[in-house]
Amino acid sequence: MRTTPKPHAVVVGGGIGGLTAAVALHQRGWHVTVLERAAALEAVGAGIGLAPNAHRALDVIGLGDEIRALAAWQGDGGMRTPGGRWLSRMSSSAATERFGGPLVLVHRAILVDRLVSRLPDDAVRTGTAASLADPGVPGAADGRGGRKAVVSTPDGDIEADLVIGGDGINSAMRRALFPGHPGPAYAGITTWRVVVPAPDRPFAPHETWGRGALWGTQPLKDGRVYAYAAAVTPAGGHAPDCEKAELLRRFGGWHDPVPGIIAAADPGQVLRHDVHHLITPLPAFHRGRTALLGDAAHAMAPTMGQGGNQAIEDGIVLAHHLPDAGALGAGLAAYSADRLPRTSGIVRKSAQIAKLVSLSSAPAVAARDTLMTLARFGPGLALRTFDGIADWQPPQRTYAAEVRDFQVRNQ
Repeated sequence: MRTTPKPHAVVVGGGIGGLTAAVALHQRGWHVTVLERAAALEAVGAGIGLAPNAHRALDVIGLGDEIRALAAWQGDGGMRTPGGRWLSRMSSSAATERFGGPLVLVHRAILVDRLVSRLPDDAVRTGTAASLADPGVPGAADGRGGRKAVVSTPDGDIEADLVIGGDGINSAMRRALFPGHPGPAYAGITTWRVVVPAPDRPFAPHETWGRGALWGTQPLKDGRVYAYAAAVTPAGGHAPDCEKAELLRRFGGWHDPVPGIIAAADPGQVLRHDVHHLITPLPAFHRGRTALLGDAAHAMAPTMGQGGNQAIEDGIVLAHHLPDAGALGAGLAAYSADRLPRTSGIVRKSAQIAKLVSLSSAPAVAARDTLMTLARFGPGLALRTFDGIADWQPPQRTYAAEVRDFQVRNQ
C-alpha cells in the first residue's frame, strides 16, 4: 500500500486559538508543530468565559463535555450599580435553555492543559521565536505547482504546507501578510483581572456598571473567584504604587463582595492591560498558504466575553475547510469567507458595549441604568444580545466528504 506523507502545519503562537487549530488538524491527519516564544505555555489572562458556541466548537475535538462539567454558575446573577442595586437579573437556567448550554468560567491554564493533552508529545516547542519568511503559494488541486510556506526560527527554517498565525493582538504575522493595515486601535478602556479564593459569604455572580467603570465577580468550579474590572483611562498608564492599590482607589467603595475580593488579591497577581481592538477589519484572514486566527485576525474588546470563544471557533472552522493539503487555496478562501463577516460583526458589537461602559456623565449613566432596569421586565431581553453568537453551530461535513477523505488518507 502506498503511503502519502502527512501534510505539515506550523502554528506560530501557543494560545487557545492556535492550540485548538493544532488539535483539530492533528485529528484530521495533519502533522502539526506549535512554536511558542515563551519558555512555557503559561496561560496569561487568569480566567476565560466559555459560552455555548465555544462548547459546541470543542465538541468537534472531543473536549466540549469536559468543559461543560466545569460550570459553576448556578441560580441567579445579573447587573448591579456600585451601590448594590440590581439593574437586571439573569438566571443560569434561562441562559442554558436559550443557547443550549451554560456559561463556563475556567482558568485559562485548565483549557490550555486540556488542549495540549490532545497533541503528540513533540508537537509543542516552547522558547522558540518564529517569523514568517514566505507565506507560500498554494498549488493546484492535484497538488502540483505552488510553493511551500517558510517559517524562520533560531534553529533554522521550517517549510510547511500551512502556516497559522496565532501570535496575538500585536501579531507580526498579520503585519507580514497585510503591511498596509492600520493594526489595532486603543478602545478607550483598561482592564484588570485577578483570581482569588472565594469569599466566606455566598454571592450572586454579577457585573456592576458605574461611571466609566465596570466590575465583574464570577465563581470558578475549583472554589476560587475570577474578578475583572475595566475603566476609562489614558493608554499606557500604570498605578503609581501597585495595581491592587489602584483597584482599591477605583472600586474599594463599591458593594460587597467587591472590597473583599480586592483585599484578598495578591498584588503581584493583578493583571492590567489596555484594551486594543481591530476595529478596521482585515481584507481576509489568509494569504498564500498562511492563515490568521484569534486576536491576530480580529482582536475585540472583552465586553461580550467572546475573544477566546471566537478564537476557538476559528481553529475548528479552519480545520473543517482543510481536511488535507489538497485544494488548500480554496479551503483558505472558504475559511476567510466564513469567519470574516461573523467576527467583524462581533468586534463592532463589542466596541459599542465598550462605549456604554465608558459613559461617565450623570445623565448618560442614569439613562443607561434605566434601560438596564427595563430589561428585567422583558423576559430574555438581556440574553438577546447574544442571539446569533452563543447559538452558533460548527460546520458539518457531509458523509460523502468524510468517505472521500478516508479514501485519500488510506491510498
